[in-house]
Order: sequence, then structure tokens, then C-alpha cells
Amino acid sequence: MTARALAFARGTWLAVLAAFSFGMTTPFVARAGHGVGALSTAAILYFGASASAFALGRVAGSSGAPLRRSHAARLIGIAVVGAGVAPTALAWGLQRSGAATGSLLLNLEALFTVLLAWLAYKEPIGRRVAAALALMALGGAALTLDAAQGATFNALGALSIMLATAAWAFDNTLTRALAEQDPVTIVAGKGALGALLTGALALCLGERAPSLKSALILFVCGATGYGLSLRLYLLAQRRVGAARTGSIFALAPFIGAALAWALGDKAPGPLGVLAAASFGVGVWLHVSERHGHAHVHPALEHDHTHRHDDGHHQHSHDPPVSGEHAHPHRHEHLEHEHEHAPDVHHGHSHD
Repeated sequence: MTARALAFARGTWLAVLAAFSFGMTTPFVARAGHGVGALSTAAILYFGASASAFALGRVAGSSGAPLRRSHAARLIGIAVVGAGVAPTALAWGLQRSGAATGSLLLNLEALFTVLLAWLAYKEPIGRRVAAALALMALGGAALTLDAAQGATFNALGALSIMLATAAWAFDNTLTRALAEQDPVTIVAGKGALGALLTGALALCLGERAPSLKSALILFVCGATGYGLSLRLYLLAQRRVGAARTGSIFALAPFIGAALAWALGDKAPGPLGVLAAASFGVGVWLHVSERHGHAHVHPALEHDHTHRHDDGHHQHSHDPPVSGEHAHPHRHEHLEHEHEHAPDVHHGHSHD
């Protein structure tokens, strides 16, 4: 397997693992967060995410370029949108829509992420990806209709979860520019800022404090489904881009819904099955899409994690270095043709 193919395969599996890590927590967040304020739930989740990142950083060390002062505004934006608005809206919506319906509605994050990646980073949308988006949109409509037929359907709860997906898609788009930086530092910083913001608001509004058992469950969910999952997500973005990572991450809602059904939630009706099938085919179409053409790399100086066998990094080290490493380096002008993902070196536009 070539270095490029290996990077693509690693990125795909990292996104799959991120999806499992996040999807498994959704039913537990819905149950542990029952009767707990949405802001308090969000604060505990991201406190867990930040704590797990700090712990992992001490054990695993850095795996990317360091964050710089110029990244501060972006990190604050990520914390407000991704660790403040999104989890608060999700917690509020899950308390009213149920774990199974709420899990599946999270599929809309993939649709929003692909569209924003196209607008912000010019990640290509060809016929195959366009068909995948159409199927995801169809799945979202079918899922909403299926949920609306239930006696416990809450339109405001569903809208709140949709708001969470849009906020996380915006978060994914903002985070894409930091994919080459150390993910542990990003998760720790985002989690800490998000927990402080939502925790302070929860105290100011006098939200009901959770029981010790609920707080521990939410903390563990935050450490795994929001901390570990985000680290894996960032590493996947580094290799396969924002759109494809978001599309693969659409597995997470199915994992959460399946677990919710196993724990006793209402099974989906025919429209729910249609929604699951539409999203499944859409994800497959996007993940299996291949993209290659002649393109130009202008001369560039930057700092990110890279290998010397990927066709783009031919500089030398004394003593020699193998495997992934990060340092400031320069690229000379290069023109070539090969299959590629929209990673840090392939953010070019397409006619």
C-alpha cells in the first residue's frame, strides 16, 4: 500500500473510531441528563473532555504542531460554538425527543459539514458526493416524518437537536484549519473554555445540580465521546479533509440509536428504516469516492505533521528522521498528478 493510500485508510478508520466513541455515549447522556439543566450537562461533558485530554497529553505527548497566539480567536470560537451552543442544544433536545430519535437526527451534522467544507475550503462536490448529500437530506426528512408520528414527538426538541448539528458542523469547519496542530492541546483548550462558559451560565441561572451518579456518567461520556472522539476526529480531518470525515462520522447516530433501542427505546417505523438506509448509502457513496487530477503546489512555508514518503516532503534531516513528525519546513513549487484527499496540501479550487 502506498503512503497516500495508507494515510487515507488511517484517516477513514480514525473517523470510524471517532464515530463509535461519540455514538455510544448519546443514550447515556440522554438518561443521565434527565432532569439536569442543559447548561450543567454541557459543562460536565466538556469538563470530562478537557480532563481526558490533559491526561492523554501527559502519556502520549504531542502529535502535531503547537498552537500559536494567532490561533486564539479561532479556539475561542470553537469553544463557544462546539463546546457551548452545540452540547447545550443537544442536551435540551434529548430530554424532549428521546435518545433514539435524537441520535438519528444527529445525522444532519454530516450534511451541514459537507456543505460548509465546500463553501469554506473548496472541498469538491462531484456527482457522487452530490448524490450522497441528496440521500442524506432525504434521510433527514424521512426521519423527521417518522418521529412526528410518535405520541412523544416534541418539535422544539427536534429543532434543538438540529441546531446542535448545525453548530457542530460550524465547529468542524472552524477546526479544520487547526487539524495540523496538536489535537490534545485543542481538545483540552476547547473543553476547558466550553466548561467554564456553560458552567458559569448554569450557576448564574440557578440550574439544578445533578446527582453524583449522573455527574460521573456525564463526566465519563465527556471523556470518551467528546474528548477522545474529538482527538480522533481531528486526526482523521488531517488525513482526509473535513467533508469526508464528517460523512464517515455519520455512523455515530446509528450506533447511538441502535444502543438506545437495545436499552428499551421505541424501534423505528418504516420511515425510520428508510432514513437509516438513505444515510447508510449516502455515507458509502462519499467514503468510496475517489478524486485525482493534475494540480499545482505553489512554494510554501508552514509547520505541520508529515512523513517523508508521501510525495510532498522531500527535505532532509541530520540525523535522518522517519515516521510522522512536525517542524517548520519549506515546499518548492511542484506540479504533478495523483489521487488525493482534501488535506492540508490539497485545498485547491476546482472549476
